[in-house]
Amino acid sequence: MPQPGTPAGDTGPEPGDVTRPGRIWWLCSVLVVAAAVVAAVFRRSEIAQAYHLVARVRPAGLGAAVALEVMSLLCFAAVPRWLLAVGGVRWSMARMTCTTVAANAMSGALPAGAAFSAAWLLRHLSRRGAGGVLAAAVLVTAGAASAAGLFLVFALGVAVAGRTGPGALVRPVVDALLPVLLAALVLLALSRYGGFRRLLRRLWAGTGRRFPRVRRAESDFAGVLRQARAAQPRPLPWLWPLWYAFLNWVFDAAALAAGMSALGIEVPWRGLLLAYALTQLAGSLHLTPGNLGIAEATLSALLALCGLPAAQAIAATFLYRVISYWALQPVGWTCWVGLALEEAHAAHDGL
Repeated sequence: MPQPGTPAGDTGPEPGDVTRPGRIWWLCSVLVVAAAVVAAVFRRSEIAQAYHLVARVRPAGLGAAVALEVMSLLCFAAVPRWLLAVGGVRWSMARMTCTTVAANAMSGALPAGAAFSAAWLLRHLSRRGAGGVLAAAVLVTAGAASAAGLFLVFALGVAVAGRTGPGALVRPVVDALLPVLLAALVLLALSRYGGFRRLLRRLWAGTGRRFPRVRRAESDFAGVLRQARAAQPRPLPWLWPLWYAFLNWVFDAAALAAGMSALGIEVPWRGLLLAYALTQLAGSLHLTPGNLGIAEATLSALLALCGLPAAQAIAATFLYRVISYWALQPVGWTCWVGLALEEAHAAHDGL
C-alpha cells in the first residue's frame, strides 16, 4: 500500500521511493526455494502420481474452475470500481478488470512486487482522473475490504471445520483471540459516550505528535471520511465493497474445489475453506514473488491434514496455482503493456 500523506494531485510515489527487498527478504526467499527443492526430492513419488492425476483432468471440470476464477477476478475489480464511482470517477468494468489483473501480475512477478504494484496502481489511477487523494483512499479502502472479506472466510472455515483437520491447529489461536474481540466490542460500546471519544482523540493526537506517519495517516483518514460522507452519507451502501471482496475469496476457493472435482478428487468440504483461508494468510507475508513455494507447501500440507492422500493434495494445489497464478501472469502483463501504450499515446497527444 502507498505511504500515507499523498497530497491532492500527486501522482504517487516515484519508482525510487518504493521499498526494495532487503537481505532478510532475499534470505527468506532462498531458504523457501531450497526447502521446496528438498521436499520435491523426498516427495518425488507423490509428485509423479500427482502429475498423472493432472494429466487426466476432466475438461468440463477444468472449465468450471476457470469460470469461477474469472468470477473471482470480476468481484476483485468491482471493489475499486465501486469506490471510484463514490468519488465521482466512472470506469468501465473491462478497464478496471484489466487494471487490477495488470497490478496483480506485477505483484506476483517482482521482488517486493506488492509495493511496486501499489505504486504503479496509485500513479495509474491518479493519471486517469482519480487524483492523488481519491486514488490513495481507493487503495487503502479496497485493501481493508479485502482483509475483512478474508477474515469472514476464515471465520466461516473455522466454524465449519470444528476441531477436525486444520481446525485442530487454529482452534487454540481462535480461543486466545476471543478476549481481544470482546475488548474491541467493549470499546465500540464505550465509543457512544462523548467523554470516552475525547479521551481517544487526545491519545491519538499525542501519538501523532510523536510519530509523523501516524499524523499523516490521521489526516488522510479524515479526508477520506469527509469525502465518503459527502458521497454516500448512509452506511448501508458501504456493504457493497465488503460483499464484493467476500465473493472474490469465495469464488477463488470454489475454483479450488472445482479443480479438485476435475481431478476426480473427493472435496474435503469441512476443512476446505479453512485450509484455503490459512493459505491466503500465509501468502500475505509476501516472502517470495507470487508466494512461490509458500502457497504450494502450505496448501498441500493443509489439504493433507484434511484427509487427502499426499499425491492428491499436491495435484489439487498444482492445478489451482496454474489457474489462479500462472495462467494470469501472461494475461496481466499483456494488460499492463496495453495500458502503458495507452498512457504513452495519451501523453503524446497532450503535447
